[in-house]
Amino acid sequence: MTIERQNPPGLHTPPGYHHVVSVSAGRTVYLAGQCPLTAGGSVPEGVSAQVDQVVANTAAALKFAGASPKDVVRTVIYVVTEDREVLSEVWDRLTSSEIGEAFTSASTLLGVAKLGFEGQLVELDVTAALD
Repeated sequence: MTIERQNPPGLHTPPGYHHVVSVSAGRTVYLAGQCPLTAGGSVPEGVSAQVDQVVANTAAALKFAGASPKDVVRTVIYVVTEDREVLSEVWDRLTSSEIGEAFTSASTLLGVAKLGFEGQLVELDVTAALD
């Protein structure tokens, strides 16, 4: 299987991700939105702690599926904020984490009004491609 990450001519140069990701035949893995819930069901306080929990949960889900961050072809990051600095902080923390390579593919970062769990500030949607 081949994963091609490309930026077409005429489009802006993205900060780390790619505009177009193509995958040859293989198996596709779709993770449910990874929330910052601990194994006990609690939500950590603060954006940084929640990003770290989302990273841990995503790494575990990818491993369970037989995938790794290098197999990720698309991410969508949801953050409860209107503040671009907070969005940048989340992006920087994710891209420097143990799953940072996942964000070199097609990625979308969104500020949203509310997420599903009380106090939840971050959620990550991930698609991976495998042989």
